[in-house]
This record gives sequence, structure tokens and C-alpha cells, in this order.
Amino acid sequence: MAYNFRKTEKKWREKWGKDKLYEVDLDKAKKPFYNLMMFPYPSAEGLHVGNMYAFVHSDTYGRFIRLKGYDVFEPIGLDGFGIHSENYAIKIGEHIKDVSARTEKNFYNQLHMIGNAYDWSRTVETYKPEYYKWTQWLFLKMYEKGLAYRKEAPVNWCPSCKTVLSDEQVIDEKCERCGTKVEQRQTEQWFFKITNYAEKLLRNLETIDWSEDVKLIQKNWIGKSEGALIKFPIKDSDKILEIFTTRPDTLDGCTFMVVSPAHEFAHKNLTAVNPFNKKEIPVLTDEYVLGDYGTGAIMAVPSHDERDMEFAKKNNLPVVDTRLKEDMIDWLVEKGVGEKAIRYKLRDWCVSRQRYWGPPIPMIECPKCGWVPVPEKDLPVLLPEMDDFLPDGSGKGPLNKVEDFVNTKCPKCGGPAKRETDVSDPFVDSSWYYLRYLCTEFNDEPLDKKRLAKWMPVSMYVGGKEHSVLHLLYSRFVTMVMHELGYVPEEEPFKKFRAHGLLIKEGAKISKSKGNIVNPDEYIEKFGADTVRMYLMFLGDMRQGGDWRDEGIMGVYRFLNKIHRLKSKVQISNSPNENSEFEKVLHKAIKKVTEDLESLKFNTAISQLMILANEMEKSQKLTANSYKLLVIMLAPFAPFITEELWEQLGNKDSIHEQKWPKYDPKKIKEKTFELVVQVNGKVRDTIEAEVGIEEKEAQKIALQSEKIQKFLEDKQVKKTIYIKDKILNIVV
Repeated sequence: MAYNFRKTEKKWREKWGKDKLYEVDLDKAKKPFYNLMMFPYPSAEGLHVGNMYAFVHSDTYGRFIRLKGYDVFEPIGLDGFGIHSENYAIKIGEHIKDVSARTEKNFYNQLHMIGNAYDWSRTVETYKPEYYKWTQWLFLKMYEKGLAYRKEAPVNWCPSCKTVLSDEQVIDEKCERCGTKVEQRQTEQWFFKITNYAEKLLRNLETIDWSEDVKLIQKNWIGKSEGALIKFPIKDSDKILEIFTTRPDTLDGCTFMVVSPAHEFAHKNLTAVNPFNKKEIPVLTDEYVLGDYGTGAIMAVPSHDERDMEFAKKNNLPVVDTRLKEDMIDWLVEKGVGEKAIRYKLRDWCVSRQRYWGPPIPMIECPKCGWVPVPEKDLPVLLPEMDDFLPDGSGKGPLNKVEDFVNTKCPKCGGPAKRETDVSDPFVDSSWYYLRYLCTEFNDEPLDKKRLAKWMPVSMYVGGKEHSVLHLLYSRFVTMVMHELGYVPEEEPFKKFRAHGLLIKEGAKISKSKGNIVNPDEYIEKFGADTVRMYLMFLGDMRQGGDWRDEGIMGVYRFLNKIHRLKSKVQISNSPNENSEFEKVLHKAIKKVTEDLESLKFNTAISQLMILANEMEKSQKLTANSYKLLVIMLAPFAPFITEELWEQLGNKDSIHEQKWPKYDPKKIKEKTFELVVQVNGKVRDTIEAEVGIEEKEAQKIALQSEKIQKFLEDKQVKKTIYIKDKILNIVV
């Protein structure tokens, strides 16, 4: 009978849900394993195949760990707030709340179809008050610790999205979402002091088990620089212009100073004094000096710096050679004109957004009391209903138009006051969702310390490295704060993180403009979820990505049908196979698949299962025991067909509750090996020999070789060096 994947997958989706197979008792779990994937944001009609690519790899690993005896918690949710979702709603002319309700239903339906082992009792959706109430609570905690503050600063403004962006959301001076060139605006915004944690964020990279390229990206973004803070006196005044430099040894070559346009000394036509040689030098202004790196001012050494040289030539400024004085920091300290200093490229996280679809920032501005936090008992500050939620580009959020929302009372003095009309960056929502998954049943508090102590940090996290300095950096910062507040046991949120590669189609990036969108729903309908899952994992190494080709999916489809046909060969007896060579193939497969799954080499694990299936097809005798081992090893990759076959083999319990098989080292041990024979360190012959032979026997075999005898004529053997079961070196 042909395998009916539609009937089978529907049957098991319903039964798993009814039996609550993947729900974990978080308090009673004996071997907790928190398996997490980056949750999706529903910015359009449905999940694309790129989402599925990451999800099925993560789920397969979690299923494997479960079969190894762990209590695996695998949650899911939707990161629904933010510009992506809002802009999509504007584009199609539908209200964002209606779009979110529809896409949530569709997304969750798609996620059910793919067969991942989600605990559906613990979903979180960032746009629901029961979640964003606690995002606002997080803001208040930041404010209480002095980590949330408001200041006027030059910020990144996207004229298309009509909102401020954080530095991390600007790539090559363009908005990371829409690609529009970003403008600089001077305005007041709310910031989180992530810079207070720069050193800790940098130091901990040495201890966490993350993809190395992601750690390097974060290290470079944090950008630690060691150097000196030097004081340049301003002529005829008591003012000092301080600069930070990583090359204080070039101070004698400084011929002018440059400050950023935002610096207090900008455009003042000042003259400074070089503290090393007492020469008077001009203080100029230019945009190539950044206002928020170092002190917003530099000492220009054109003979040592290309940008300084370019500026010097353009403005006809002097250039002198530098003598590179190596003990300059000691000299600066001794003379009282400088000190050793450390600076970071990392800047504070701007969390204000002038949009509608986000959690209102829980702050109130009072004419008498200044900025006052909303009392915790008054959370959530509900996002008001708005028909016209389009941003107007004025720099104020759309909430500014809702008078009933804006006008309120000061929590401190009771007088008239106004609410903050900015909403928070959606990355604030996603900076802590992995903590809330564990605590969804707690309505009076966001986090349960006992629960987090048992389950945090996350055991395995899989996601895209494009979030290296966005979500992944912000999550580390927030977890450090939560650790200081006593909520989480460790400073780091994710014990192990692995970045997946990019999925492409026929050599090109998948995009609407290229007309090569892959809708996973169509392929699931045509081939079944198991086939789609396995093909996504068979495309290549997860960390490198893969190239989707429609013709390739048929190979996986045929393989699963072969697995189904093999069941008809199974003999009732569970006695061992008479063929010892088959036993060797079977146990080699167990060893290989186990090792590949442990190292996330899903594609090569599948290849090994294909080899094993071919051997079973050729074998005259296939016992139920051998077939069961194959089906269990296939279960993490193809959960539906394996559950069905397991039941057809007469089992009452779920295959996903079985024990992962162990290989027998004795059954894979080779009887012979290739003995490499060297003469004076050079390979002269290879001889087949029995495994385990001692040195004397190896010598006897080697000396019988005609090739070896040729190199020993008229020579005396001085000694032999033997590496057991590998090499014999004859020294003459």
C-alpha cells in the first residue's frame, strides 16, 4: 500500500495535540533542556521557506535530545510589533490590528503543518497587553537602575519609515529595513545605557559557546580601544579641550585639532596649545569627527592618518613628521596633562520609535516634576485604538494625535501632565521573550525566579547571524540587567548559539523581485511535511546554507517512500541478523548519525540513513529490531511517517518517547588495517594486517615484503618504531 502522507500527517497532528505530547512540566522536569529558535515576526501573509529552514533544523536537534532522555522545552510565539508589520498593513490598506489577528492564525497554522515539537500551551505574542505590560515593566526597571534616560542627541532618521533608528539598524548609512538613506536629526529620545556593560559584553564573549563569526561581529561592534585622554589648553582661557587617542606616541606630530559639529567648541575659531611642544594649533570643525565617539574631538596628525592628511591638504594646514615617542602615557601622567584611558565604539541603544504599532513608553512629563515613570500598578499603558495610525514625519509619534491618551495626571503631584507618545523599539520586545516563555502562567509578575533558576540559560539557540548586533547583543545586555536584579542565574542568556546560513534558490537570493519565492505550504501539500523538512536539512551544512532546487526534493520523497516499503520486508523475529556485515553497517550508522546530530551536521546524518536504507533493501533478512532502530534514528527528521510506522509495528506509545539507540563498538571494529611501513621515515609499502598485532609480528610481516627488502639490502636495522595498528618505521 502506498504511503498516504496527507492522511498520516493530519492524524498525528491531531493526536499529538490531544495527548499534549510536547508539553513539559517545567517544575518537575528532571533533565531540563531549553531548545529555542528565533521567533518570527509576521510582517506579511505567511512564513517563508527561510523561516522553515531555521525552524526544522532546530526542531530536529530538539527531538534528538529528547530521545536521549532530556525534558525538552521548545516554545514558539510571534514578534508582531514593529515597523515591518505596520508598513505591510499600510501597504495593503488594512488596519494593523486586523492584519495581526489574521496573520497570527495563518502563521500558527503553518507552524502546526511542519510538525515541530512546540509546547503550544506557552505561546507569546508581543502585541498582546499581557506581554507588553511586562515589556513596559522592563523599561521601568531600566529607569530605576539609571539605565534608561532621555537626552537630545544626533539620531538616525529614516525619511521613508518616518522614525528614529538605532545605530545597529543602520547599514552602510541606509535603513536596514527599507534601504533608504538615513538622515541625521538632533532630537530628544529615550536611550538604554548599554555602554555601561561594554566591557562585560566583550569579556564574556571569551566564555560562551557561540558561532565564532557572530562573536567576532559583536567584538568589532563593541570596539574596545586603549589609549590616552590628553588635555589641550585653549589659548587665553581656562578652558581645556580633551581628546581620546589610541596613538599618544604621535602627539609631537599634531598640527591642528578637529571637533564634531555637535561639540561645544564647534565653529568657535579657537586656538589650542600642544602640551608636548607648546606650539599653538587651530581648532577646526568637520563632520568626519563623530560626536559620540571618544570626546567628539581629535588631535590631527596628518603625517600619520589619511583622513587628517586629506583635511590638511584641503585646508592648507601644516604637516610635520612624528618622532613616535613610546613612553608618552607615562610622560602625560607625570606632567599632569593626560591619563591612560579606554573607549568603546558601542553607543547607547536608542529605544524611542515615532510609530503606532509598539508598546507605549511608560513615562509621563509633568511641568512641575519633570519626567515621572508610570506606577507599576497602572501597567499596562494600553495602546489606544486609532483609525489613522500613519506617521506624519513630524518627529512625533501618531499617539500624539490621541488627546485622551496624551492628557493625564502626574503620578507624583497629581497635576496635569502628558504621556510620552513614542513607542519602544520592537527589539526591546524580543530582548527578553525567552524568559517569558517559561513564565506565561504568572499574571502578577513577569518572571518567576525559581523557574528561571531551573531552566536558564537557554541550552541551544538557533537563528540568523544578521541579528548579531541587534537581538543577540540586546538580549545579552538585558539578561545581564535581569541577573543583577536577581531574576536569572547567569549573566548570559544563551549557553550555546549556532547561526544558520542563508537559503537561496537556484543560485540566487530568494525574493519577490527575482520571482523565485518558495511557498512552503505548496510543497507540504504536494510532498508532505516530512519531505519538506528533510529536504531543507539535506541541502547542505546548516551553517553554510543551501540552494533549493525543485528537482532535488523528489530524491527525499522517494527515500521516505522506500522507508515505508521496507516495512513489508520486516520479519516478526527480533533475533539478530545472521549477516555480520549488515550488523557492522547498522552500528556504524548509529555511531555516525549520533555524532552528526550532536555536531549539527544534519545533511550527512541523512546521507548515512540513506546508505543504511539501501543496505536494508539489499539484505535478504530484515528483523523488526533492525528496522525499529532505523525508524527511531529517522524520527527527529521525519516525525510523522516514523510515528505511523512505529504504530504499525505494534507499539502503543509514541516513537518520540523512545530511547536513542547506542552502537556496539565490538560490532564496528575492523578485523584488518593497512600497516604503513616506512624506512628512515619514508613510506615504502602498505600491507594489510590483523588489528591488534604486536611490534614483533609487524616487523615479521614488513620484512617479508619485497618492496621493503629492496631498501634494506646490505644495511643493518638499528631499531624500529611502531605505532600500533598504524605505522612501522624501520631505521637503518
